[in-house]
Formats: sequence, structure tokens, C-alpha cells
Amino acid sequence: MKRSVFFASVLAITLVAGGSAFAQAGGYYYVAYFSNANTVGAPDATLRFVNDGAASTAVVQDSPNGTLSASLYVFDDSQEMQECCNCTVSADGLLSESVNNNLTSNTLTGGRAERTRGVIKIISSLNPDPTANVLRTGLRGTITHLQASSTSSANGFYYVTETPVARSNLSNVELQDLEITCGFVMYLGSGQGVCSCTPEGSDF
Repeated sequence: MKRSVFFASVLAITLVAGGSAFAQAGGYYYVAYFSNANTVGAPDATLRFVNDGAASTAVVQDSPNGTLSASLYVFDDSQEMQECCNCTVSADGLLSESVNNNLTSNTLTGGRAERTRGVIKIISSLNPDPTANVLRTGLRGTITHLQASSTSSANGFYYVTETPVARSNLSNVELQDLEITCGFVMYLGSGQGVCSCTPEGSDF
């Protein structure tokens, strides 16, 4: 009995404080940051998304629907888009993306500085094309962050925290800018500037 009351109390406090990783209201545009990526001695960070099933239109046995696409746009800390891509997430599915291996390993300019810290923007879409989104709510996500315990790289200790990606406002101008810039990155990069997708259900 005491254990149940304690659990309920902790749960209530967590929800009031917004602590639940996927407690944010449904949205279709999110932003997050990454730091200490591709750094010697630092662990990898992970961007995770689940599809809450809101896009499902019918219940048909062995015929799942409601698949959504996560359009991902990765910027360095100089506001330059370095990579973009689109990864699909089936209803009730889990998508886990490595910041080092999926989101920053194939930058447009190929420099190390562009791979250590920056911003990730995510659009929940029905269309698996980051240059032509069809907005639809249903993706909920978190990202892990790496905080150095000391300004000295020789220390080698990093704290890992996980927070929800921030639900954000998406204007028509911002949407068009993301899509057009991504198109340029894909075209000019000739293979560079395209991020990759971990198979759904693989986590690390």
C-alpha cells in the first residue's frame, strides 16, 4: 500500500513538472540540440521517436497503417544545414537515431567542427520526403545530451541526460526554408549531406 501511494505521488509530481518524456501535447514540429558529438572519450547521443498511432485510420488485422515520417534537418552551430533526411516510423513503432553515426557522419562540408554541436529540427509528416512535407501530428520524441564534467578534455567524464524534444512553432516561411535548403543540400552534396536511418526497432 505504501509503495503504491509513493509511486502515485512520484508519478503525479513528474507529470505536473512535465517530466514524462512523451507527455507533451501532440505537435508536428520539434527542435533539439546536440553537443560533444564525435568527441574522443564522449559517449554517443541518441534521438528517439515513437509514433503514438494518431495517424491510424482503421484497425485491420495484419495490415497496419498510420505510418509517419520524421523529416530531420541537422544544423551546425553556425546555422548551416549540414544534413537532412527522412525516416519512417510505423504506428506504435520506435525510431532511434545515433547522433554520431546517423545524423552527423555525412555532413555537407565534411569538417569536424560541423559535427560536434548544433541543432536538429524535426517535422512529423505523412510524406517520406524532407523536401515536400505533409504535416501530421503523432510523433513524440526525446534526445540524450552529453555534458562535460570539466572544461578539461583530459578529464573524460560526461553526464548523460535525456529530455523531450521541444515542441515549436512552424511558420510557412520556416517550412519552405527547411524544404528548399534540404533540396539544395541533397543536390549540391552529391551524396554528402544526407543523414541515414537506423532500422526501426533497433535501439542503443
